[in-house]
Parts: sequence; structure tokens; C-alpha cells
Amino acid sequence: MSQTRAILNRDAQTEVTRVIVKAAQMLASCGAESRIIEQTTTRLGLALGVESVEMAITPSAIILTTLNHGSCITTTRRIHEFGIHMGVLCAIQRICVLTERGLLENVNDVRKHLDEIRPYRYNRYLVVLMIGLSCGSFSLLFGGDWPVYGVTCFASAVAMWVRQQFAHHHFSPLLNFAGTAFVATVLASSAIMFGWGEKPELAMAACVLLLVPGFPLINAVFDVVKGYYNMGLARWLTATMLTLSATTGIVLAMKLTGVWGWQP
Repeated sequence: MSQTRAILNRDAQTEVTRVIVKAAQMLASCGAESRIIEQTTTRLGLALGVESVEMAITPSAIILTTLNHGSCITTTRRIHEFGIHMGVLCAIQRICVLTERGLLENVNDVRKHLDEIRPYRYNRYLVVLMIGLSCGSFSLLFGGDWPVYGVTCFASAVAMWVRQQFAHHHFSPLLNFAGTAFVATVLASSAIMFGWGEKPELAMAACVLLLVPGFPLINAVFDVVKGYYNMGLARWLTATMLTLSATTGIVLAMKLTGVWGWQP
């Protein structure tokens, strides 16, 4: 490794910097934890021959510097979020391990493998079906009966389809969550209005569980605990705003239908 570092010239260092900052950008875009972004990028840079990798992670951009025998190169990349994709995270970590083991010999091999990464997307109708079944299952766990289960499945499935439509047309996530919660609550409140099931109010509580921002909240806690306070607070604020937006949609739906509260 020391010989590889010794022959890195300015142009080679620049190429390494561009490749590892691209990896960091992809990791941040897929929702990776800040510590994983920093560790994976640093390991990849060292494996490609630089002496040191220093980086700063912000909610909107990544600032990265590589050091090699007195030469310092700094670059910045903006983070464009494309959703939570653990497949992308695993693929980049696999590339890092292959590079460390020498199976990817140079920066061109690493760049080629990074370019080949494509986020896998499930069939949208399969997602709608599974979201409906999962939220309906929660209603059963809460103590609901089969009529409540059916209403919950239908309301959450339709709400998921609406959420996909909002995302397809690139609406704001805040508007997306508010609109989805509104649709889900309006449909689920029909169980109370028509008296379907013994505990119809459970349908209103379970149908909006698809909007719980669990991943941002978990990453926010991890980031704060591990010292990445800016990222942790930003993710916590994002999750809080999404929750408030969903709450707004729920309240508006209750106001429209006249059905208030989730208690019997």
C-alpha cells in the first residue's frame, strides 16, 4: 500500500478524490448513517492509495479532502436524496471490501462498479398490497376484528397509492405526508360512521402507520450519540416535520368527517 501511495501524482489523487466523494454522496443519498458514510469513504480512499481522508457531512452537502505527500485536494458534492435504499449501501460497502482486498485494482475499476449500482425498486402494486396487509395486521394486533381489518387494509392501500402518486409528481414530502394521512383517515373513518366492527376506531389508528418516519428518527439518535450533531438534529427535524404534516392531514380529515379521536 505504501508503494501505491508513493506513485500517486496530482492527477491520480484528483481521480481518487472524485471517486470516493461520489461514494460518499451515494451513501448519504440512500439514507446511510453518518458514521458509516465517514468510515466507508475513508477506508475506500486509503485502499486507493491516499494517505488520509478528511470529510465534513452536512444535511445538504459533503465536503471531502484527500491528503497525499503534501498534496491536498478538496471537493464538495451536494446530496440529492432518492429515498432509503439499503441495497445501495450494501453494494458500496462490498466495493470497499473488494478494493481493500485488491480485487478491484485501481480507481477506474471502482468507478465502473459505482456507476453500475442501480437502486432496486419493488413493483409499486406489490408495495401497495403489502402496506395494506401490514397495516391491517396491526389493527388485529391492537384488538380489532375482521371488518376493522378489511377497512384498514383498504384505507392504507389506497393511501399508499396516493403517496406514490405524490412522489411520482415530485411533490414536497410534507405535502405528500399530509395528503396521504388525509386520504387514509377519511377512508378509515367510514368504519365509525357505518358501525363496521366492534372497535372501528382502531382502523383510524392503524391505517396511518405507514407514515411513521422510523428510519430518520433512528438515524437521528445514532448520529447524535456518535457525535454528528448537525446531521442528527437535521434528521430529527425532518422526522418531526413529517410527523406534523401527517398530523395535519389527520386533523383535517377528522374535521371533514366529524369523527374525532381514536378512543371508543
